[in-house]
Amino acid sequence: VQLQASGGGQVQPGGSLRLSCRVTGFTLDRPAIGWFRQAPGKEREGVSCLSTLNDIVHYSDSVKGRFTVSRDAAKNTVYLQMDNLRPEDTAVYYCGVDLGHSSSYALCMRGPSDWGQGTQVTVSS
Repeated sequence: VQLQASGGGQVQPGGSLRLSCRVTGFTLDRPAIGWFRQAPGKEREGVSCLSTLNDIVHYSDSVKGRFTVSRDAAKNTVYLQMDNLRPEDTAVYYCGVDLGHSSSYALCMRGPSDWGQGTQVTVSS
């Protein structure tokens, strides 16, 4: 099982970024998969999670309406479209999967069974 995140960078407030998570070793047709972030001195936060079984999504209140999680099963890739970025979105972003469960809510609350490496997102003027 491998998850490869990419797409981070620096952007001005109000800007957009799209993160990608390419996965190998499993298919995107059952498990819950999502995005987490951790800023310096703060706890890890599950921000956007998707059930690949039923397409139910969960967003944290801090990103609801600004972030969108999606998948392309043919490419084994999950995306996080981040719009209207704010300085408080600055963090290392990780993708993670729970291979044993399909609930997007549970994944965001409990965390994944497997992690990818992080990608830095910096929102600054």
